[in-house]
Parts: sequence; C-alpha cells; structure tokens
Amino acid sequence: MKNKFILLDRDGVINVEKSYLYKIEDFEYEKNVIEGLRKLRDLGYKFAIITNQAGIARGYYTEDDYLKLQNYIEKDLIKNDIKIEKSYFCPHHPSIDGKYGIECNCRKPNTGNFERAIDEFNIDTENSFMIGDKTTDLIPAEKLGITPVLVKTGYGLKSLEKLKNTNLNPIVANDILDFAKILKNRK
Repeated sequence: MKNKFILLDRDGVINVEKSYLYKIEDFEYEKNVIEGLRKLRDLGYKFAIITNQAGIARGYYTEDDYLKLQNYIEKDLIKNDIKIEKSYFCPHHPSIDGKYGIECNCRKPNTGNFERAIDEFNIDTENSFMIGDKTTDLIPAEKLGITPVLVKTGYGLKSLEKLKNTNLNPIVANDILDFAKILKNRK
C-alpha cells in the first residue's frame, strides 16, 4: 500500500529562518508548526524532511553539527507525538571548492532526495504534498507529481513574488496550520 506523505523543507518552514542555523540554542519553531503537523498527522499523513544545507559546503558548520540539530528537532517533535520518518539533506553547493563543491542530484531544485524518499517509503505522489518557502522546494515536487505548497513563513513572501515568473501553481498558505485547515476543508 502506498503512503500519503507531507514532505517538508526545514529552515523557514519548521524552524524560524536564521541564516545557516546549526546550533540547538538558536533553534525555534516557526509559528503554528506543532499544531499544524498534529492536524496533518490526524488526517493520515506521514512526514519526511528534505533540506538543502549549503552551510556544510561553505564550511559554516559540519555534517555532525547538522545531524545534532536535526536529531534534537526530531526528538522534540516525538515528544509532541509527531514522527519524522526520515530527514534527507544535501550538503553540496556547485559554486564552492572542496569536497562538497559538486553538481549533484540531491540539491533542490533537483529531484534526487525526493526520489529516494518516494522509493524508500512507497510514497503516493498523487496524494502527497511538499511544503516549502522557496520555489526551489516546489519545483522538484511538481516534476514528480507531488502537490507543491508555498507557506508565507521564512522566505515565503519573497518567493510569492517570484512565482509570477514561473509555471508553478502551488497551494499558498500562511503556515503549516493554515495548510492543514485548507486540506481538511478539501476532504
């Protein structure tokens, strides 16, 4: 049986956007995240995170730093009865020198991490959603038949302007809770 998923960008969607966040003490949830994720869970969705982490390529923090914060977030969400099935991250950036300075298939707007999630969790793309605050979050979702959702948190308001220059047609919501309400009303 295929699984309904909500794929989530992290920075600006789950947590307040802070350039190159990696310290636990700097982490804070974006508004209405917990309540919104609970409502989506109650509608039968599972969760995975797909995030670009160019701060690793830029040398601002290490993969271990990223993993420590990600582990903290996932454990905190579990305390709130919200399970992240898996987090997929891209540490690369094509314009950086060094081991992470590569063109890869995992960096959004490429589809590599989305394809991994779809295969690993048998995701029902027709009945799943990608919530992001940038057009680069939405492009791979739409390519793969997953409905894109743009939230107005993080870079969302700036991205709303950029949408006019694309062929993307996402659902637009104020935040995760607002999207959960939109989705519930569609049922």
